[in-house]
Amino acid sequence: MKSPKIVVDGLCKVFGPNPKVARELLTSGATKDEMFAKTGYVLGVNNASFSVNEGEIFVLMGLSGSGKSTLIRLINRLVEPTAGKVVIDGRDIAAVKKRELVALRRTDMSMVFQSFALMPQRTVLSNAAFGLEVAGVGRKEREQRALTVLEQVGLAQFAHKLPAELSGGMQQRVGLARALSVNPSLMIMDEAFSALDPLKRKEMQNVLLQLQKEQRRTIMFVSHDLEEALRIGTRIAIMEGGRIVQIGTPQEIISNPADEYVRAFFDGVDTSRYLTAGDLMQREAVPLIRTLDKTSVAASLNGSNEYAFVLDAQRRISGFVTRDAIGVDKPSLRKVECISRAAPLEQVVSRVCATNTALPVVDDEGRYCGSIDQAAVLKVITRNRGAHV
Repeated sequence: MKSPKIVVDGLCKVFGPNPKVARELLTSGATKDEMFAKTGYVLGVNNASFSVNEGEIFVLMGLSGSGKSTLIRLINRLVEPTAGKVVIDGRDIAAVKKRELVALRRTDMSMVFQSFALMPQRTVLSNAAFGLEVAGVGRKEREQRALTVLEQVGLAQFAHKLPAELSGGMQQRVGLARALSVNPSLMIMDEAFSALDPLKRKEMQNVLLQLQKEQRRTIMFVSHDLEEALRIGTRIAIMEGGRIVQIGTPQEIISNPADEYVRAFFDGVDTSRYLTAGDLMQREAVPLIRTLDKTSVAASLNGSNEYAFVLDAQRRISGFVTRDAIGVDKPSLRKVECISRAAPLEQVVSRVCATNTALPVVDDEGRYCGSIDQAAVLKVITRNRGAHV
């Protein structure tokens, strides 16, 4: 189990002059609309409690006014909380002094906004190095580090161009490079790609996913787009009226939406596209054999099963045997190609359709997790797509 990078406990924010009145109303269970009707105060976040694990992309999503942007500004304390606390790497952010907070933002916490917020008179390289400049890093070192990050986001050749000479998608890459140049362990991205057209948005999602695969930072990503959340999120938190109504993996939220508000996000979205081999696999559909001898083969295939997978001592796939091996002193082992648990649906379909047997699904270490066959894939696709046609 990965350790939490961020722990949020009972976090509340009310925009109004009298925090005591606000807390009393929150304690009594007042909703956002009730609080506004009684006091004119605006409830930004209401009793949010959750944790964000080290190295995950945690997506906050909801409709406009649901509290997403307020919540992330409470986490980096751009907004002061009315109640509750935020703990990052064991430190209560609400309790640290301003100087320590500023240092934390400069060296270990970066933000990327919807607006590119680039300085038009500075080059791409200078913009990317700006955070390091503010942190007091010398020019040679900061430009070298910024250039390395520009290479990672595919912009090294544009280092000496001005922002106005770049497309919108390229400008957002500069904004991402600026955030990455200080080498933060935590990145907060507020609707970072929503100003881009669909193709550029997907391109930036791909850049982020590739960087995350290589660097494994902790990322909090605000979005109002379900498809974006499903595509990039390790886990998703859905907000309504300042409350967090559901937290889960994309598959958990697709399979078990908490209420009609969550379910409404799926209208018109083909959620099956975001399924992986791990979502589709069956755990006990194919018999397993640990010792390849005629007794084990006979015991595993004594019913209607036509074949069984053979595992070694580390639960890795050695191959499979079929019914014609029953009674044979030395059963022949046939080869089978495995499929990664993280493989997307498109890859799963093409692989499954090319074989008459189930495919073994394995984790990152090659250990057996389950199996997928054609019937399982058709069942899931039919169930998920049937609701969106």
